[in-house]
Amino acid sequence: MNKGIVLVFCTALISGFSIFINSFGVKGFDSSVFTFSKNILAAVLLFAILLGIGNWKELKNLTKNQWLKLTAIGFTGGSIPFLLFFKGLQMTTGTAGSFIHKTMFVYIAVFAMIFLKEKMTKGMLAGAILLIGGTYVMIQPELKLSPGNLLILAATMFWAIENTLAKHVLRDLSGTTVAFGRMFFGSVFIFAFLFAAGKTSILFSMSTSQWKWILISDVFLLLYVLTYYNGLKLIKVTTAAAILTLGAPITTLLSWSFLEATLTINEAAGMLLIVMGMILIVWLSEHPPSTAVKAKGYGWA
Repeated sequence: MNKGIVLVFCTALISGFSIFINSFGVKGFDSSVFTFSKNILAAVLLFAILLGIGNWKELKNLTKNQWLKLTAIGFTGGSIPFLLFFKGLQMTTGTAGSFIHKTMFVYIAVFAMIFLKEKMTKGMLAGAILLIGGTYVMIQPELKLSPGNLLILAATMFWAIENTLAKHVLRDLSGTTVAFGRMFFGSVFIFAFLFAAGKTSILFSMSTSQWKWILISDVFLLLYVLTYYNGLKLIKVTTAAAILTLGAPITTLLSWSFLEATLTINEAAGMLLIVMGMILIVWLSEHPPSTAVKAKGYGWA
């Protein structure tokens, strides 16, 4: 099996566990402070890893254009969408927010066709329908046009842009370097927001228990970005996005196993559809048919 697929499968597993564990730790936190603390710590650890494995030369030799692209990845993926997403969650239901976020695969697939010239087949479209349909059946969101849902949609679009841009940048840079750029520049932008909002003092008044949860959460975040960006370098971004949809079923199964939650028929059916859709898309990405829909590129490919 492709090494990239294995790495992104690990990312999906990490994501499922991370969401489950973070649900216990984030209570009582300011979401922007929590996000900044995790991001900056991950950036420091990633920088140390780059130094340790000798990739500091790659950082040293980055061109101005590459630095600008890493900054854009930090802005579109590591800062603005987090602020929009958590603000939106305060204004809408968790099920609606979760479903809207899981539609990111659709936007990534469209952006990848336009900017990366990735091919889309009828089989992959069928897989996408299974993914979205399975997510809807599993979550059963109450969707309506509201400010909170629109904020979450905007955050999801930002993350889709970031994934597409990251895949483009990964053609020339290592996954670890791109992960560092996302975390570091994302932290810079979030700190600017904290400063403007007068929240920087919160960073110095957090309890030992809160820092413990930040450290635990950061381990998952570090493993997430390391596996994802190094995996994304080796496979299509649409394939990676499809595999990541497994995170939601994993979280549901953990809740069922450890919290004595009831696994409903809808949840089980939804998870089955998600797995079927993911397998179909991954299989077709590794064994593409002779004909496929291909969009014209617009400068990134």
